Amino acid sequence: MTVVHDNLEPTEAKMSATDVSVFYGDKKAIDSVSIDIPTEYVTAFIGPSGCGKSTFLRTLNRMNDTIPTARVEGMIELDGQDIYRSGMDVVQLRARVGMVFQKPNPFPKSIYDNIAYGPKIHGLAEGKDELDAIVEKSLKRAGLWEEVKDRLQDSGTALSGGQQQRLCIARAIAVDPEVILMDEPCSALDPIATAKIEELIAELNGRYAIVIVTHSMQQAARVSQRTAFFHLGKMVEYGRTSDIFTNPHEKRTQDYITGRYG
Repeated sequence: MTVVHDNLEPTEAKMSATDVSVFYGDKKAIDSVSIDIPTEYVTAFIGPSGCGKSTFLRTLNRMNDTIPTARVEGMIELDGQDIYRSGMDVVQLRARVGMVFQKPNPFPKSIYDNIAYGPKIHGLAEGKDELDAIVEKSLKRAGLWEEVKDRLQDSGTALSGGQQQRLCIARAIAVDPEVILMDEPCSALDPIATAKIEELIAELNGRYAIVIVTHSMQQAARVSQRTAFFHLGKMVEYGRTSDIFTNPHEKRTQDYITGRYG
């Protein structure tokens, strides 16, 4: 049984999942998850390894479509529209719902071209001046501009790991998304780079609906205002981050938070 805390302020859902289940062949990886994702807050998904949090995150921009055996049941809506309906433009969906992966994955192109690629294919810039402006704005929002402004033609893969991850966030921002999904974005980074990504999440909060999957409870407590706890493919509890960490309703949540398993 999922506990959704009833003392949450009413917020408008940017995305809504209703009774979402995910199967890989015959195996059920996610079991009837329902959750609203608001724009106003950072939402964290926590839980032990293999509990389904990344699988569920990937349903929100149809990344599971890339796995031949994956099947999604239930309803996921973006601004009230079913993203799994037939005729949905998945490329357009992934521009609106951007994703940052666990391992930084810049394109093997220049820093400039990493950012300019999306706006070009989506026709967001009229000419080079507009493209330059988008690249600068995206890198500034990702807190990377000062570090790379004199080397925009260098390869994105030549940056440090933390810089590469901020480049990937800038790349996601460049196509003007509405939602940013982050799948353990700091797990490959050192503490200093992690702190920079967390600062960046705080700065982006409110501009985009942000969902972060993290194995670090400390990180969830630092960056999010809403937390969902997943266990064995189910969402056990969802509420204010402060409530989940200090006053969870469910024993399984309590056990995980206090380190009894995980």
